[in-house]
Amino acid sequence: MDVSFVGVGTMGWPMAANLLKGGHRVTIYDIDRARSALFCREHACAMAEQVQELASAGVIITMLPDSRSVRDVYLGSAGLAHVLRPGAIAVDMSSSDPSETRELGAALKLRQVTLLDAPVSGTVTRALSGTLTIMIGGDDRDAIERVKPLLSCMGNRMFETGSLGSGHAVKALNNFVAAAGFAAVAEALLIGGRFGLDPTMVLAIMNVSTGRNFLTENVMQEHVVGRKFSSGFTLGLLAKDVRTVERLAEQVRMDAPVVRLVSERWALARDQLGAARDNTEAILCWDRSIDE
Repeated sequence: MDVSFVGVGTMGWPMAANLLKGGHRVTIYDIDRARSALFCREHACAMAEQVQELASAGVIITMLPDSRSVRDVYLGSAGLAHVLRPGAIAVDMSSSDPSETRELGAALKLRQVTLLDAPVSGTVTRALSGTLTIMIGGDDRDAIERVKPLLSCMGNRMFETGSLGSGHAVKALNNFVAAAGFAAVAEALLIGGRFGLDPTMVLAIMNVSTGRNFLTENVMQEHVVGRKFSSGFTLGLLAKDVRTVERLAEQVRMDAPVVRLVSERWALARDQLGAARDNTEAILCWDRSIDE
């Protein structure tokens, strides 16, 4: 299948590579032309210098930082919506805002372009191995079936979550739970450290007790206690996802004090340390005394 892939960042790079391994013909576009060129040299595929060069694409996949970036690709002054053929399918695999996804879907529908959301969950390691979890939202059953062969090259667990935007909603909710969990474990380790407890011992006990979770098993020892701080997911992106859930709670008129507090904590870490820092570095911001 011919497919255009927009955004070869940390996750997009291995995802696009897996499409090529799956036998699909892929054209790459990234705002960073040097990165696009490097990918295309390494993988012997076509490169678009401008996004409008993707006009003939039947399927376009975006893997970008946020909803605004995705909207610009389609609805900007030189966006794809102005040149795509009727019947094209746009698949947004970014971690976008579900409400903005629905707005974009309505705008693209006027141009006879179908939008699906298919965000992913998983580390860079899983992106490399093509074993991501993919959450598919959309209102066009035929379009979903058409793109599944593409998605199966990048993930081995696919969930159809409902109408357009539902995939992005589930992804944000998942990341909120992960962010809340990280904040809880981080504070436990900080409190324990000040009491004189060895953090490695604390994690070992948690991992055979009721506190065990993905973070205690796979993240905290290496990236926090070991101070590697290189999980591959930035502070800015995680803070953005938690803020997405906070807005979603407001939209559905849900009183969600835990969401508000977690959003506040991650926004604080982002603002103090910088959005580009690894999300595991948030603990450095939170290690503060009451009287500071």
